[in-house]
Amino acid sequence: MSSLPDEFLHIDTPENVMFGYEVVGIGSRFMAALIDSLLIIILELVALFGMQLLFRILSEEIGNVFLAIYLLLAFAILGGYYTLFEMRWNGSSPGKRAVKLRVIRRDGTPITLSESIIRNLVRLVDFLPFAYGLGVITMFADGQARRLGDLAAGTLVVREQVEVTLAALDKSSRMVQSRPSLRASGEVESLAEQWPVDRLSSEDVQLIMEFLERQKSIGDPTTLANQILKRTLSKMGMAEERVRPSQAIYVLDKLVRLYYESSSE
Repeated sequence: MSSLPDEFLHIDTPENVMFGYEVVGIGSRFMAALIDSLLIIILELVALFGMQLLFRILSEEIGNVFLAIYLLLAFAILGGYYTLFEMRWNGSSPGKRAVKLRVIRRDGTPITLSESIIRNLVRLVDFLPFAYGLGVITMFADGQARRLGDLAAGTLVVREQVEVTLAALDKSSRMVQSRPSLRASGEVESLAEQWPVDRLSSEDVQLIMEFLERQKSIGDPTTLANQILKRTLSKMGMAEERVRPSQAIYVLDKLVRLYYESSSE
């Protein structure tokens, strides 16, 4: 893996197939953080007004208990907001999605739950002493504009590469349909038809399509196909050992077709 500071992260696979990500700087991240911070403030104000209402209804002693609960709730909102959306939206929060950013691991793969929790717990330190002061200093010092949370979790923020539109889906679907179908064994194809392809993102499918288009120029496409299939099956929650290594390319082709068939329904 190699990277160009402040601009691009290049991921080199063992078969010399390169995928690039544009690493974003402080400006874009500031806009995303501003949007997310406003939404978090709104959520915490709603929670505060709710607790104040209960404080007026109940006695002061019970109200103090609810005040303590509110402080815990505010902390949970701050940490849980980012983790919830990053897991739900493939590394994006509402703010990041608005400016087309997402969080990935440094090796280019999607962020995991543990990494999301780490980077968002350390966010509290990044915020010190005020308004992400320590985080901004760290981003200026780091070549890839990472804050302390990113350094601790091994993550970075990149710009989205694929804009999903109906036109783009239609074009990709026509490309898939025009390519000759690769045939796996009947057993594997029947098995693939039961897999939850809806759990895959457009980025997952785009990676598979790029591989299928380039496989003839790769010295040993089977090895790379199995690496991509392992990652794809993990995203769908499937066991990788259910597919023989020699069937990997055929299964990837089948998954792409199933994905676009389900998208057109």
